[in-house]
Amino acid sequence: MTRAFVLAAALATLAALAGWPWLHWATKPLATALLIAMVAPHGGGYARAVTAGLALSLVGDVALMLPGDHFLPGLVAFLLAHLAYLRALTRGAPLAARPLTWALFAALAVGLMAVLWSGVPPGMRAPVAVYAAVLAAMGAQAVTRAQILATPAARLAALGGVLFMVSDTMLALNRFQGPVPLSPLWVLGTYYAAQFALARSALPNRPGRV
Repeated sequence: MTRAFVLAAALATLAALAGWPWLHWATKPLATALLIAMVAPHGGGYARAVTAGLALSLVGDVALMLPGDHFLPGLVAFLLAHLAYLRALTRGAPLAARPLTWALFAALAVGLMAVLWSGVPPGMRAPVAVYAAVLAAMGAQAVTRAQILATPAARLAALGGVLFMVSDTMLALNRFQGPVPLSPLWVLGTYYAAQFALARSALPNRPGRV
């Protein structure tokens, strides 16, 4: 399953770089679907919440690649995905249990919004700000959980949370501040690495899964 995911993710990234829409449309949702198939059979609240996050991400994947501008539906789908991940990441670690970690991530979110603000259309500013806040909360809780549990699985989930923030930051800069060179490589590369890390953190052969 892992090899199939890596192949699908690589092809989706290559297709986006090369401008091959049909290959991109086929492989982008396939990569996320393979992660769902990897995690869904495993029980436990953590795995179920991660599966929900992946499923909502799949909805977001499809929305963002449909013809036309479906950025807002995609944004909502990924916002709900981050809430699902946030739910998973409270397993074994109280929400916001490390205030300094949360303060750091809040500062990053505020800084990003300050950079993006002038380029975000007025009607999109509130949804983008809410999304940035939820994304930062997910990243902060992922790192908080790793600090508390100090297990390989928790550290892997923390890596996933941080990489998701990197991916979405690159996506936002590319959309609202002008083209980023080779943006599909940076956006999709970090996106698939983030999703894979979160998915792997939910598998039972990872010590420390809660």
